Amino acid sequence: MERDMDQKAVPTNRHTRPHRLEDVTRWDIDTDVAVIGFGAAGSCAAIEARVAGADVHIFEVASAPGGSASWSGGEVYVGGNGGTRIQRAHGFEDSTEDLCTYLMMAGGPGADAARVRLYAENAVGHFDWLEAQGVPFKGTYLPGKWIEPTTDDTLLWSGSEAAWPFSAKAKPAPRGHTAQFKGWGGGKILMEKLCARAEALGAVVHCNSRALSLVVDKDGSVVGVVARIEGETRFVRARKGVILCAGGFIVNREMVERFAPAALACTQVVSGGNDDGSGIRMGMSVGGAAIHMDQFFATIPFFPPESLVKGIFVNARGERFINEDAYHGRVGHYVLRQPEGKAWLLVDNEIFGRPVIQPDIEVAAVGETWEEVERELGLPAGTLVHTVAEFNRNAGNGQDPLFRKAANWLRPLTEPPFAALSYCASELKAHAFTMGGLHTLPSGEVLDADGQPIAGLYAAGRTACGLPRWGEGYSSGMSLGDSTFFGRQAGLAAARR
Repeated sequence: MERDMDQKAVPTNRHTRPHRLEDVTRWDIDTDVAVIGFGAAGSCAAIEARVAGADVHIFEVASAPGGSASWSGGEVYVGGNGGTRIQRAHGFEDSTEDLCTYLMMAGGPGADAARVRLYAENAVGHFDWLEAQGVPFKGTYLPGKWIEPTTDDTLLWSGSEAAWPFSAKAKPAPRGHTAQFKGWGGGKILMEKLCARAEALGAVVHCNSRALSLVVDKDGSVVGVVARIEGETRFVRARKGVILCAGGFIVNREMVERFAPAALACTQVVSGGNDDGSGIRMGMSVGGAAIHMDQFFATIPFFPPESLVKGIFVNARGERFINEDAYHGRVGHYVLRQPEGKAWLLVDNEIFGRPVIQPDIEVAAVGETWEEVERELGLPAGTLVHTVAEFNRNAGNGQDPLFRKAANWLRPLTEPPFAALSYCASELKAHAFTMGGLHTLPSGEVLDADGQPIAGLYAAGRTACGLPRWGEGYSSGMSLGDSTFFGRQAGLAAARR
């Protein structure tokens, strides 16, 4: 799942220019719907297209199905309509309006209201659908803050729901629903079930198959795809449409440098290894518009242990800059953009710990007083001391007027020795994946620069720009929720064309 960003990751296929229909001399494969990519979006698109009666062929570049989703935590972000059966069983009422408000805030300035509304109104039904496909959910609740559960529990707080500013606008509720799997990596069981379901319904799967280019008619409509299957070029006719579900572009360094250069600060990528942007480039080659290409998920090794959330982040000016109880990805974005690339997490003896993901994190300073820590970090005299004193004074009263950290995470930092954990750019092991992609309707049709659908072309998952489109608003489970739900919509739309 993780790969060094410093490696020169470039696509193995640069031939994304469309192939003209008039130049096709034969069709090697004839189908209704061609799905490019057999991950979360592709499997769900194939399932719905098959249920709707369409012939489906899936083309997966890897030697096995699953995509990056199979390396994920297996969390699906769902709620609304009073709550899923699991939310309700544990006393959490979750209204559709609260879910909708949260998703709009999480989507940032470019949030898609129509997409958000469709998802919020149908998220509970989508969760039931996933269970009907065989995805197991234990049904238990895991309190606290987790990156992903190490247990096989289901329900957890997977975003900034209980943190300001989100909690001020939408009633908080845990919405991360994790497939039953002990340890990290529940995406494996999720994808095993979804891919098996697609195949059981009759979708024909071609692994070791790289889509090279789209086939277009004179009117610009997409009518097929050229693929290299087991080393041989094959022409595939797709009578109803082609659905691009080939992932994002985080392993394509050239695309990252061009579209999302800020992501280069993250030395580790979150990918199964094939998020090379090929699907996005194919869509762009026939006029598809790509949006929010600068946006990316970024996280830092912050917790567990959750005791670290009670610490405070400061920058080179000795100032706080974020409420530390926010989602770790949101905190990560704030850390990455601090002046001089410098940030530290201040902790005292009671809450000290080393993050599980980076236990070798550098302890940049230790002291019996905050003055000693300040001097060791080389900060301007009095800056850090003042920041900690103000924080301690307010935290002692259960308040954080500057950043509104929730009271349950507030605790004065008063038990020596004191320490500063380094989150400076030179030592940071941040992780990233891309969020930008093809502009689509909620039903999956790829749009051109004028907002008009390109006939016969659909996209879903990270190849499209879906619900998650703002790095500061991401929550764990949004990608899988978005990919599986809107993969279904694309499959249905293509099958009915």
